[in-house]
Amino acid sequence: MPSHGSITKAGKVRSQTPKIEAKPRKGIIPRLRNRYNFQKRVVEAGQQAA
Repeated sequence: MPSHGSITKAGKVRSQTPKIEAKPRKGIIPRLRNRYNFQKRVVEAGQQAA
């Protein structure tokens, strides 16, 4: 099966692309936000009802 281009050219474009620094995050990461919301809605609400 023929390959698409030679293996010596692998990664050429990415290595030529200038590095751009990441923007600072505005809020907490979604996974943590979901966890906090779950605790607020389910866990703490269950304790208040009891």
